[in-house]
Amino acid sequence: MASLAGKKIVIVGGSSGIGLGVAAAALQNGADVTIVGRSNDKLQTARQSLGASSNLQGIVADMTKEAEVTRLFGEVGSFDHLVSTAGTPPPNYPINDTDMDFVRTFVDNKLVGAVMLAKHAARTLRSRGSMIFTSGINKDRPPVPGGSVVSAIAGSFSYFARALALELAPTRVNIVSPGWVDTPMWDELVGEAKSGFFKDMGSRLPAGKVANPADIASAYLYLMTSEFMTGETIHIDGGQRLI
Repeated sequence: MASLAGKKIVIVGGSSGIGLGVAAAALQNGADVTIVGRSNDKLQTARQSLGASSNLQGIVADMTKEAEVTRLFGEVGSFDHLVSTAGTPPPNYPINDTDMDFVRTFVDNKLVGAVMLAKHAARTLRSRGSMIFTSGINKDRPPVPGGSVVSAIAGSFSYFARALALELAPTRVNIVSPGWVDTPMWDELVGEAKSGFFKDMGSRLPAGKVANPADIASAYLYLMTSEFMTGETIHIDGGQRLI
């Protein structure tokens, strides 16, 4: 893997979960990292967990608010790689009980937010840099009932990347699609039932376990350093699409 030394990376959603794992891996590979999140308290906790480093900073910004996204990239200046792992718990209503306000909020957080990041990042991203967005296993193995909306949004990212890779070339645009990953969002979704869910899924996965963020981070680093990869979706799900 090529070195990230001297490269400047912006990680939206970097205060927890997969984004925090990517931040740790990027710092270990010599990058200058800016983690972005909505909560200053979570950013401060994340910075402490990553250790004192002059190569790390945190910026509070909400990716659904264009004024804040504009300010974010104004503060960052020119940079090399954008990573977005930001997300919120998905809607899980059966289609006939769908809460449309919740759906609109989810679409704003996930898809519209990604479009807004791309719009403003493109202005200061250095030539031959990259953008990496995150989809997920729900497009391939939708939960039933209630998976239609999240599957549609997750699936749209692959087509978003294909078109954007052409429009922004030579900037590269790719997608990482994880399976289940042990992140704080699972605690929010299922609480104490998480250990049982993970034990069952881990026993069925060909990889033999549910991933942690460090297991997934390597896919993002690969896409940053592989100068011949664009418009693609990398599946890193432990074989979950196969079962």
